[in-house]
Amino acid sequence: MFKRLIVSCAMMVWTAAARAEPETVRIGVLAYLGSERAARDWEPTLAHLEHAIPDRRFFALPLDLPGMVLAVADRRVDFVITNPGNYVTLEARFAVTRIATLESGLPAFPIAAVGSTIIRRADRQGIHTLADLKGKRLAVVSTDAFGGFQIAWREMEDAGVHPFTDLAALIPVGFPMEGVADAVRDGTADAGVLRACLLEELEAQGRVAPGTFAVVGERQTDALQPDTPPCRVSSRLYPDWPFARLAHTPRDLARQVAAALLTMPATDGRAWTASLDYTTVHELFRTLHIGPYPKTPPTLEDLLRRNWHWLAVAGAAVLWWVIHAARVEVLVRRRTAELVHEIAERERAEAAALRLREERDQLSRLGIVGEMASTIAHELNQPLAAIGNFAGGMTRLLDAPVPDLDRLRAGARSVAEQAERAAAIIQRTRGFVSRRGAQRSTLAVGAVVEETLSLFGTPSDLQLSIVAEAASDLPPVQADKVELQQVVLNLLQNAVDAMRPADGGTIAVRAALSDGMVMIEVRDSGSGVSDDARMRMFEPFFTTKPDGLGLGLSICRTIVERHGGRIWAEPSLPHGLAVRFTLPPSCDPSIIPSIEDPIP
Repeated sequence: MFKRLIVSCAMMVWTAAARAEPETVRIGVLAYLGSERAARDWEPTLAHLEHAIPDRRFFALPLDLPGMVLAVADRRVDFVITNPGNYVTLEARFAVTRIATLESGLPAFPIAAVGSTIIRRADRQGIHTLADLKGKRLAVVSTDAFGGFQIAWREMEDAGVHPFTDLAALIPVGFPMEGVADAVRDGTADAGVLRACLLEELEAQGRVAPGTFAVVGERQTDALQPDTPPCRVSSRLYPDWPFARLAHTPRDLARQVAAALLTMPATDGRAWTASLDYTTVHELFRTLHIGPYPKTPPTLEDLLRRNWHWLAVAGAAVLWWVIHAARVEVLVRRRTAELVHEIAERERAEAAALRLREERDQLSRLGIVGEMASTIAHELNQPLAAIGNFAGGMTRLLDAPVPDLDRLRAGARSVAEQAERAAAIIQRTRGFVSRRGAQRSTLAVGAVVEETLSLFGTPSDLQLSIVAEAASDLPPVQADKVELQQVVLNLLQNAVDAMRPADGGTIAVRAALSDGMVMIEVRDSGSGVSDDARMRMFEPFFTTKPDGLGLGLSICRTIVERHGGRIWAEPSLPHGLAVRFTLPPSCDPSIIPSIEDPIP
């Protein structure tokens, strides 16, 4: 019984002691000016909460931005006091709810707004507007800091400066924020971003001499907040810091804390008011695509709304391209039709030119035959006279009492041989003058020269001798036989004409190998020609004959060059002229042109 009484008394004492020990409430505070400064700034708020809620002990936990996120995620705090940007992020990720908003500022300068002040050294020239920051070094607390960067980021974007691409360097210095002012003052950075009114606070505390810094892109605060004295800022103003509870914090405790904050008297210019609207903060995050508003693929409507002017330009460009393509298509078709017409006209002209060349060659051959007419008649008279003589002898043999049949047979054979000889002369002449196309074949030059000399014969009215000499080892050539004969006959006829009315003389026709080419030479012993005439004798319509047309040697040059050779003339010693032309041997087909090549 006594023991039970002792235990009961002990239990009562322990319960009373437990009730006497206040429960701890942890409040995470963003220490943007350092842990000591945060503890000093929020001490009046904590003291007021402990006085208003005596059964609770309130403890402040100074944190940086990453530490704040980890503390909320691990439920190591029950409430948070942070900047509006960090609050919006925590609200989206952890369902943090604001219960009050701070009214803060410098002593005697209370304002209910947060902004950014971009500073530069007063003696630093060339940076006056936000656009002047392009290409400069900018010091910030952190790229996640709300007043220390994100507010200024939006203003720079509006000024056409993209901090992550247009700045020479973005320099995070970390907490406390006074490090930004130190970086600008030391020249580490060209400009820096401070929380609004921090510059005035540093000057009031004597930590920065007045006039040390100038504000870049300064905006007048009284125009934005008529009820507040001016604080030099470079941005819009946003609601001040919220006091927020976490999702696991008891509702009764949150109501008690909210009621206590609203009854807290102003201390050092700090007081709490009912929770303000943070829509402007959400708008800033949506504009920058940060926090709970990451950049997402734009919809078609967004693309049309944001890029309508570029789409209009692209549409105009496409329309111009379509019109240009249609115009080009019309021009191409028109030009194609013109080219087809031009090609057809050119083919007709080339066909007409070919016909004219063929007719010219034909006329040239007829002219040669005309000049050779007396020679041809003389050659035909020989077999015809022989036929007549043999016929007369055969008649006398038949009139004899006893005809000699053996002699008659021999006479008949002789008549047939002379008839064949006459037919061969006529056949050669007809083949030479007949109209025909080019027909190249492999020819022996010696045989062609021999047959040409047989066709030419020997003029009966002149005491001339024609001497032929052909090397035995000449390679064959790929040529048209009639055209080759035409060249040789033309040169022979010119040699005969050059020797008239001289009495006697010799014409030498020689075929030999020269520098890998087959050369044919016709040399006369006439009076020769002048050097000027020798240089021009192969030009069309140039002649030294009184009744000449000047086409024979020009045609010869065309035929020789068409066969891949060349023709020229040289003086013959002691007198006369030697005309030579060359042809490629058929063993080297690479230098032999096709028979379809047009005449030059």
